[in-house]
Amino acid sequence: MKLEDVIGKIEALDENAMKKAEKHWLAIAKPLFSLGKLEKFITHISGIKRSERFSIEKKALVIMCADNGVVEEGVTQTGQDITAVVTGNFKRGLTSVCIMSEIAGVDLFPVDIGVAVDVPGVTDKNIKISYGTNNIAKGSAMTRKQAVSAIEVGINKVIELKNKGYDIIATGEMGIGNTTTSSAVASVLLDCPVETVTGRGAGLTSDGFQKKINTIKKAVAINKPNRNDAIDVISKVGGLDIAGLAGVFIGSAFCRLPVVIDGFISAVSAIVAERICHGAKNYFIPSHISKEPAGRFVLDELKLVPIINADMCLGEGTGAVALFPLLDMAYGVYRKMHTFQNWNCDEIYHILE
Repeated sequence: MKLEDVIGKIEALDENAMKKAEKHWLAIAKPLFSLGKLEKFITHISGIKRSERFSIEKKALVIMCADNGVVEEGVTQTGQDITAVVTGNFKRGLTSVCIMSEIAGVDLFPVDIGVAVDVPGVTDKNIKISYGTNNIAKGSAMTRKQAVSAIEVGINKVIELKNKGYDIIATGEMGIGNTTTSSAVASVLLDCPVETVTGRGAGLTSDGFQKKINTIKKAVAINKPNRNDAIDVISKVGGLDIAGLAGVFIGSAFCRLPVVIDGFISAVSAIVAERICHGAKNYFIPSHISKEPAGRFVLDELKLVPIINADMCLGEGTGAVALFPLLDMAYGVYRKMHTFQNWNCDEIYHILE
C-alpha cells in the first residue's frame, strides 16, 4: 500500500466501547482506579479495538534495522559493523530483546531496511531501501522518494501482520548512530536546541559528546530541513529506521491496531508519523521514559504518559516488550475478576476488610 492511500484514512477511536470499558472497571470488585494507568491503557485499547472485549494475546515486535552514514564523523563509540551483527542475532535469539520477548510471548520481526551489508536470514532485497544512508554532515541522508518508500515498508509490514492475526504491535530499532539522527530530527520537529535533545548514546566521552552535538548542528545548518514537513526532515537529517518505524505507527493506526512506543528513537518516529497522518497518535501506547535526555520531551509533545520509569536506553524494543506483561495482567483482572454484582455480601465484606 502507498502512503498516499493511507493519509486521511485514520479513523477515530470508538468512544462507546471506551465508555463500556470504563463502566466495567467501576463494577469490578476492587478499590476504584487502583490499577491506575493500566486501567486507562486497557480502556484506551478498547477504543482502538472498537469493543470492550478484545484480544492482545498475539503480539509482534517489528525491529527496523539500518545504518547511518553520519557514523564516519566519529559520533559513536562502536563501529558500523555492529548493526549487521546485532541484526543477525535477532534471528538467532541472542539479543536482550529476544530473551525478553520469549518470556513475554512476543514474536520478533527484524527488518533490514538499510543495513550497510546484507544480513543472512533477514535481508529481503525487495524491501531494502539502500545500504545505509548518506552522511548528514555532508548532505541529505536520503532522497524524499527513499524516505517515502521506507515509510511504506513499515505500513505494509503492519498490514502483513494484521492479516496474520496479530493483535498488538511493538516497535524497535537497531542502527549504530541512530541517536544522532533521532536527536537531529527531534531538534527540528520540536524546534529546540540541539543540546537539549542530545544524549551520550552508548556511552560517549565528553569530547565525543561535544562532537556529536556539533555534527548535528552542522547537519541541520547544511540541509535546512523544513520543520513543517516531517518527510523533508527525515529525508535530510533522519535515518531509514526512523522512516520505517514511522510507517509502522501509521500502518498500525490505519489497521486499527494498538502500537507500543519503545524509547527515544521510537518516540521520534511516532512524532514523524503523527505529523504525516494527523490522528495516528490515538493508536499509540507509550511504554517507558527513555534515559536519553529528550525521551520525556518527545512523549510530552505527543501528550502521552508512559508507565515504566526504569532508566532504560537499550533500544531494540526492550521497553515496549517490558510493557506487555503489565498489559496482560491488567487485562486479566479486567476480564476475569468478579464484579460486586456477582459476589455475595460476605465475600464483599471480606475484600473490603
